[in-house]
Amino acid sequence: MITELGHFALILAFMVAIVQTVVPLVGAHKRWTGWMAVAEPAAMIQFLLTAFAFAALTWAFVTSDFSLRLVTLNSHSAKPMIYKITGTWGNHEGSMLLWVLIVALFGAMAAWFGGNLPPTLKARVLAVQASIGVAFFAFIIFTSNPFLRLAVPPLDGQDLNPLLQDPGLAFHPPFLYLGYVGLSMAFSFAVAALIEGRVDAAWGRWVRPWTLAAWVFLTIGIGMGSWWAYYELGWGGFWFWDPVENASFMPWLLAAALLHSAIVVEKREALKSWTILLAILAFGFSLVGTFIVRSGLLTSVHAFANDPERGVFILMIMVFFTGGALTLYALRARAMEAKGVFGVVSRESALLANNVLLAVSCFVVFVGTMWPVIAEMFFDRKLTVGPPFFDMAFTPFMVVLGLILPVGAMIPWKRGSLGKAWRPLRIPFVFALALGALVWAIQTDRSALGPLGVFMGAWITMGAVIDLWSRTGKTRDLSRLTRLPRADWGKATAHFGMGVTFFAICGLVAWKQDDIRVVQIGETFEVAGFTMTLDDVRDVQGPNYYSTMGFITLEKNGRALGQLRPEKREYPVAQMPTTEAAIDYRVFRDVYVVIGDPQANGGWVIRTYVKPFANWMWAGTLLMSLGGLLSLTDRRFRVAAGARKVPDGVPAE
Repeated sequence: MITELGHFALILAFMVAIVQTVVPLVGAHKRWTGWMAVAEPAAMIQFLLTAFAFAALTWAFVTSDFSLRLVTLNSHSAKPMIYKITGTWGNHEGSMLLWVLIVALFGAMAAWFGGNLPPTLKARVLAVQASIGVAFFAFIIFTSNPFLRLAVPPLDGQDLNPLLQDPGLAFHPPFLYLGYVGLSMAFSFAVAALIEGRVDAAWGRWVRPWTLAAWVFLTIGIGMGSWWAYYELGWGGFWFWDPVENASFMPWLLAAALLHSAIVVEKREALKSWTILLAILAFGFSLVGTFIVRSGLLTSVHAFANDPERGVFILMIMVFFTGGALTLYALRARAMEAKGVFGVVSRESALLANNVLLAVSCFVVFVGTMWPVIAEMFFDRKLTVGPPFFDMAFTPFMVVLGLILPVGAMIPWKRGSLGKAWRPLRIPFVFALALGALVWAIQTDRSALGPLGVFMGAWITMGAVIDLWSRTGKTRDLSRLTRLPRADWGKATAHFGMGVTFFAICGLVAWKQDDIRVVQIGETFEVAGFTMTLDDVRDVQGPNYYSTMGFITLEKNGRALGQLRPEKREYPVAQMPTTEAAIDYRVFRDVYVVIGDPQANGGWVIRTYVKPFANWMWAGTLLMSLGGLLSLTDRRFRVAAGARKVPDGVPAE
């Protein structure tokens, strides 16, 4: 009964979304207040109906209702409860229902918190947001219905993909979708502004919190996915430039560019046209990611579906929204003339350089991701574009971005002096350069990546600190820091986190050590100064899997550090093995051990990695996310705040 009610609620939400798309748009065009007012209650009703449908599907998974086809294909009665719940979105149909739930949630939030938006703009924003919902409701109902019943329900299900039965990946998709779909709000604001033919400082203020929230969620989602790949897959890496990894990374790059570009619109009413274009492209690349994951166009461990029919439907959605918005953008280009004038050396120019570097790096990732498809379609050649290409083509743009970031943050708006901005940064630059040179001198037979990472990490982090320190004034009054807007603290924290991440990635890649060998039970071996003993290998039974577990004692300089327990699991229902790495986490390094197959001589294959500064990557990611959250708490960035522009030189509240 609950399942049928959920299905009915989904169809009702589809119908409400159609009303929310049409009526407010007509009302805004005709200036009919009553018709425009339909948008708010419709947005809330659409969200409540979709939430009920999602709750009904979750209930079916929790109660193991195997009369539902989706539950049969993706659950099992012996599965732990947490994975019964997360199994709701661990499949194509359920994940699309989560997607449309978040679309409705953001629309409802715009209705709740958009009280100070002009009525016509608010009506159009909610209508455009609802139109996205209409497209995906139609996609779910007609091609991916999660509420389909089985005529003869089985006694038990086929279990969830074992790779998804992990806490890291269980919560990775919701955060990623919050980021993907959060960019739909920036898209809706952009299209609504194009329809009205007006982009001003107030618009820049309104669109920033939505972009910032999306960027924060994407950062958390990508970080969680990277962490999962690190400890779950057993390959010892954290990023492989997989097509689906790239699909989430490209919108993140464009969202970062959009976030900085919107600042220029708000402060100086410049870069309007560019900012609108970024808002369209950022959500467009979110749709590209959805298409890649679900069309079967590219092979990936992350892919949900390989159904060409579904892929064509998503392609049509992508073409309609992205192509339609770009067409409207071309027609309205004259209405977005920039008012602010700025010099070559100015905060605006620095942010523009930031935008260009992020956008070009996104284009590089896109070309590398899609080139195998292009080569096969047009040149009849099967190619693989792997990490070497991305490392060589993408890294230089990030290095240049890191170099200009501290200087750009110090340059004033409109017109500034490069020498004046550089003066407080001279000592940090020399210190960072000295650190890099010291590492270069100490290390032998290593790549330049380590010293580069030390230099860039120190330069960016110290630049963030100097940026805050400069706010204390000539008297160095530290109490002024407590009165700074939270957005300034958020910016410094995010930039500091970027520096930490930059250093950690370079240090890990440059200085990691690995070892693979066959080890007998009771045998002791050494790797990178660590002593390890394979004490035993046992068969262990889990709640819904069988495990071969190794017991390895880890020591250094005669001191015991703990026991590592790597596993190879076999899920009998899904008939799929997984590798569970055992990791000794420490502040400055990880010792990472994986157990392989038994050998004919009675030994076991043991792979060991010593990874310096691995945890610093995710600490940097958390710092970047924390910086975004701090900025979101700034009262200037609330959606209901600030239809007015804060003049230059006037302190913000």
